[in-house]
Amino acid sequence: MFDRVLVANRGEIACRIMRTCRALGVETVAVYSDADAGAVHVRMADRAMRLGPAAVAESYLRGDLIIAAARETGCDAIHPGYGFLSENPDFVDQVTAAGLVFIGPSAAAIRAMGLKDAAKALMQKAGVPVVPGYLGADQSPAVLAAEAGRIGYPVLIKAVAGGGGKGMRLVEAAEGFAEALESAKAEARTAFGNGDVLIEKYIQRPRHIEVQVFGDGTDAVHLFERDCSLQRRHQKVIEEAPAPGMTEAVRAAMGDAAVRAARAIGYAGAGTIEFIVDASDGLRADGFWFMEMNTRLQVEHPVTEAITGVDLVEWQLRVASGEALPLRQDQLAINGHAIEARLYAEDVPAGFLPATGRLAHLAFPAAARIDSGVETGSEISPWYDPMIAKVTVHGADRAAALAAMGAALDATQVAGTVTNLGFLQRLVAEPDFAAGTMDTGLIARQADLVAPAQADPARTALAALVAAGLAREAAPWQGFALWAPLSQRVALMREGAEVAATLTARPEGWDVQVGGTTVALCRDAGGWRADGVRLPRALRHGDAVTVFGADPLTFAIPDPLARGGAEAGGDAVLAPMPGLVAQVTVSAGQAVAAGDRMVVLEAMKMEHVLRAPRDGIVAEVAVAQGDQVKAGVALVTLAVAD
Repeated sequence: MFDRVLVANRGEIACRIMRTCRALGVETVAVYSDADAGAVHVRMADRAMRLGPAAVAESYLRGDLIIAAARETGCDAIHPGYGFLSENPDFVDQVTAAGLVFIGPSAAAIRAMGLKDAAKALMQKAGVPVVPGYLGADQSPAVLAAEAGRIGYPVLIKAVAGGGGKGMRLVEAAEGFAEALESAKAEARTAFGNGDVLIEKYIQRPRHIEVQVFGDGTDAVHLFERDCSLQRRHQKVIEEAPAPGMTEAVRAAMGDAAVRAARAIGYAGAGTIEFIVDASDGLRADGFWFMEMNTRLQVEHPVTEAITGVDLVEWQLRVASGEALPLRQDQLAINGHAIEARLYAEDVPAGFLPATGRLAHLAFPAAARIDSGVETGSEISPWYDPMIAKVTVHGADRAAALAAMGAALDATQVAGTVTNLGFLQRLVAEPDFAAGTMDTGLIARQADLVAPAQADPARTALAALVAAGLAREAAPWQGFALWAPLSQRVALMREGAEVAATLTARPEGWDVQVGGTTVALCRDAGGWRADGVRLPRALRHGDAVTVFGADPLTFAIPDPLARGGAEAGGDAVLAPMPGLVAQVTVSAGQAVAAGDRMVVLEAMKMEHVLRAPRDGIVAEVAVAQGDQVKAGVALVTLAVAD
């Protein structure tokens, strides 16, 4: 076993790796950028080394600096986690050339699976079923468009060097192909330095089921499957193991195909074989096809650990240090059911736009497994992925796991930034998901899942009480004005609209008038009740109040002395988040139509296309390609409409 390992990553996965290292008596070295100087993973390690500025190209992607840090601190090996350099074969070569061990597969194995087109050709030779598509080297738009027509719409455009939904576009009809191709290639070049794409038949009722494999270079086993069908923007949101509706025959067929794939490249370490499955007629042994292999540990690995009792990071360390596979295939079994939900800082109603902010409060239930790299006071910055935590539960069966996940999410408390917590709560309760009949298009079809939370009178009343600073009073103040009970008016803001509440004291509590409804609030040892119904906890943080619980709500507390400026309305395109201007497609004086591309903003490893809000003439372009902008800044202004 190694004596000291450098963890070449950040956030929750760095903390996850360090926990196992500590349990095995292995010392750890953290690396960090200037944005992460005070991060949890830095404090958790035995030693930490600065890499450079916040930009990943100057810090976490600097393989030379990471290797230098490992050598300076006397490390035996480097664990890459996932993302960043984890699937970069050149980095693997550099690590081994420096006399260090890369805790992961060989450079040759990564190269074999690194390009989706070459990987699919290799899988076909190994007898693994592959989705119909175009894998050719000719990348001219005319050829790609012709191939898409041959395959038949709808089709998927996918970056050959990509993953995580980047460089991927769904095209429903031929007329949308050219713009989608240009966008996919641009995003792929930005994310991977390679703009090549492949074209793939889009399965109408697809499920995304993947198989966890583990090899030691000569042999391989699988640790069963995970269902990752709940996705937004081609990125996973909730994962579970085992897959609902899976039969032993289909599991055996998928597991056998995954092991054949791993053995075909002499795979060593943890990896995942991802399959797309046709769910139109249940799960069938002839209804799944290879999509890609992720040659690293997956974000969703905790659900596999929960049902198998295996610590996959420990297996990685043992195999990389020269040990054989810890267990044979016949020694692995499934125990119960596990579900993982990814909690992100993101604005769901705005299209899952990444969000930033300082976490004023963060608390999780003790009954769930929490993988997180942040805490109360941590900053969610625009530089990195906005994940706050992974919440994982385990139950005797799927029904028990679903109930446990619902309870865990209801007990999770986050304040200081917008999150997808309410969305996750609704998603877990969605009938198709609860029944196990979901597919990858479920979220896109269900508009109610992404709608803003509704501010009911009871929770609004509690927010007003907290905003007024009166929620901690054991008994309300008493007073009269003109022979009537003394009242106090409180203003809140919700979804851009003012919400007014009037608080009136009474001996046993408060009457709070919200709109045309009067809510009777009273307090006991367990907290506040509204008309006898228990309310969740509410917290004031700065100029806002968050009411936790199911479908949490946040209200802004307006400054009565503030004077707002004129609204931009439909005359400006504003930056919805901090980011880098990747492309400007308009110029002053140009006529545009509503929906035309104007600016492409790169933020948190994704490209976001900002479009014209109306027909008009461009009056001013305030930014140029390469500019770093703050949220809310006007990027392009249209001339005032007649």
